[in-house]
Amino acid sequence: MAIAIRKKDEIAKLRAAGEIVGKTLQYLQNIIKPGMTLNEIDAMGEKYLRDLGAEPSFKGLYGFTGSVCTSVNEVCIHGVPSDRVIKEGDILGLDIGTKLNGYFGDAAITMAVGNISKEDEALIACSKDALYYAIDAIRPGMRFKELTKILEDFITNRGYVPLRDYCGHGIGTKPHDEPNIPNYLEGKPKQGPKIKNGMVFCLEPMVCQKSGNPSLLEDKWSVVSEDNLHSSHYEHQVAVVDGRAVILTQA
Repeated sequence: MAIAIRKKDEIAKLRAAGEIVGKTLQYLQNIIKPGMTLNEIDAMGEKYLRDLGAEPSFKGLYGFTGSVCTSVNEVCIHGVPSDRVIKEGDILGLDIGTKLNGYFGDAAITMAVGNISKEDEALIACSKDALYYAIDAIRPGMRFKELTKILEDFITNRGYVPLRDYCGHGIGTKPHDEPNIPNYLEGKPKQGPKIKNGMVFCLEPMVCQKSGNPSLLEDKWSVVSEDNLHSSHYEHQVAVVDGRAVILTQA
């Protein structure tokens, strides 16, 4: 399947959807505190993004029950909102998708709940720093597999490992589209499709401590590493414009 090249007006629509994601993540990060439940956080996030005019694109997607993926501690991605109460020292992943006028936005952060350990601070910093480092490296003509290698090398050089079997992705008039962008390289970096101006996609480094092999919890959504240690996830949606990657999901 061909990777879509978006026109300026389409990128503007994707930016509008993405900015609502960024604003919602910022809003939640500012108000979340120990003692809240994941369901409360999900409801606050959904209300906020709806008040800004968007729909929560994750709600009902593939059968997901929430609007915000709420991933606590060892859960790396796809945590399902529940009555679980977050507490001081937890780390919490928030992944949000929006739909606005037929176009989609998608981004994620991992945040501290109160004061966290130095180890968790370093873990979160790895996923965030890997994301921004890779975004800065994007140029038309490089291959997506080269971008994958940049992400993997950054993560492993920090002493961590990328989660396997899950990846970044294209986005546009569908929440998930071509290409898939893993955080670990299979094959050679000089293989596969090239990045071009007008392409829009999500990068999302998912960082584990000892093992990148995923395990699915009983809810059939929450993904942890088989080492069952804390993990971290960051994501931005970018458009390649005039030879550089522009972040569409900034607040």
